[in-house]
Amino acid sequence: MNTVKHLNDSKLQPWQKRRLTFWNKKHLAGAVLAALLGTYLDIILVGIGLYEFPLRPFPKIFSVNILFTLMVLPICVMILLHYTSQVNKWGRKGIILFVSLLVPILEKLAEELGFFIHSDNWHHIYSFIGYLLFLIIIDTFHLWLEKGTG
Repeated sequence: MNTVKHLNDSKLQPWQKRRLTFWNKKHLAGAVLAALLGTYLDIILVGIGLYEFPLRPFPKIFSVNILFTLMVLPICVMILLHYTSQVNKWGRKGIILFVSLLVPILEKLAEELGFFIHSDNWHHIYSFIGYLLFLIIIDTFHLWLEKGTG
């Protein structure tokens, strides 16, 4: 006798499966790489005086905003990797380009709110190019992990 399988027969509902794939180990590895790269790049760029963070946790200890580089950036990268892993090559490129174009806008907002101050030598195209390269590196690393583990 043939039995009919129903969607409710699985142990996890579809929304639970999607949530579990968000916290994928490969996404976490990309987030750690993003935190390391982001922190070191901020230390270098703050050190040469291109920008500064007037509002930041532990200002006497850190010259960069560690809340952003160690929390916000990795979480955003995990979300980005979650969505880029669900689309084809052109979709990934489109998402990365869109996010890179969004960064200068968010940067201007952060400046208006007092979280960020740029030197007079700074142009927001630097942020677009920098984040474009940064996200390409993170995405390439993520793809390398995907290929390596199948």
